[in-house]
Amino acid sequence: MTHTVAIVGSGLIGRAWAMIFSRAGWEVALHDTAPGVAEGAISLCAEGLKDLAAQGLCDDPVAAASRIRAASSLADAVSNADLVQENGPETLEIKQALFAELDRLAPPGCILASSSSAIRTSLFTEALPGRHRCLVAHPVNPPHLIPLVELSGADWTAPETIARAREIYASIGQVPIAVLKEVEGFVLNRLQGALLAEAFRLVSEGYVTPQDLDHTVKDGLGLRWSFMGPFETIELNAPGGIADYCARYTGFYKRLAADPAKPEVYGEAATATILSQWGPTEGLPEKMRARDRRLAALRAHKQSQES
Repeated sequence: MTHTVAIVGSGLIGRAWAMIFSRAGWEVALHDTAPGVAEGAISLCAEGLKDLAAQGLCDDPVAAASRIRAASSLADAVSNADLVQENGPETLEIKQALFAELDRLAPPGCILASSSSAIRTSLFTEALPGRHRCLVAHPVNPPHLIPLVELSGADWTAPETIARAREIYASIGQVPIAVLKEVEGFVLNRLQGALLAEAFRLVSEGYVTPQDLDHTVKDGLGLRWSFMGPFETIELNAPGGIADYCARYTGFYKRLAADPAKPEVYGEAATATILSQWGPTEGLPEKMRARDRRLAALRAHKQSQES
């Protein structure tokens, strides 16, 4: 059975979703409000799929690319969709208006998912007749290389919607997780925010350079975290597992939790201190491409180990 996804918004995240779904055999209809953007995205997706194939992450990039088309209108994009993946601007008013249109135009059984990284489902779906089929499906950038998808619904999102969305994202090679209650930042960004706040504090207060802090994560914590989460990590770091770890080591963590980072940790002075040691930001496009190549190689390695 052929499935169809409507990708609404054909920028960086939208193109990544198009590659993910087309690679998994779905028909993809791209839509963008800016003239020519959806049409131009097709060739960019084709190039990206070839890059994925070079890392063993796409079996047939030509066939995958052939499944992507530019829709003539929003109505055309969603007309036969099983799922809509919205990637519009991170603005509440725009999402409210867009989801009203999607709810009006999409077939009754179509799931309406937003890639929003911060705006909760309840804020843009409350007034919709079909609000039961709406949720946030928040990816991690770049989604075609980092598979996590956070599924977060409102109180009125039907459990069947979450369950079906989870099945869909798992079937296309992503790793969906359920956010059981709405919370600002969902799960990943809250975890990232806690680490980032402490990183800013340690560098801005002179305990370590930004370069050495990055080494601490990528050559320390990050090696374990690439295949183990924090709970599995602490289970294996004490002879008696998690309970033993908590009994032995959490005195320090309790003191740390009682002294959280202050808001000024992200202030101008702290940022200036970090930038003065970090140096000029140059060559970002090439650095991003190098990051993507390394992420692709890591993803391929993880898949080979897990299989």
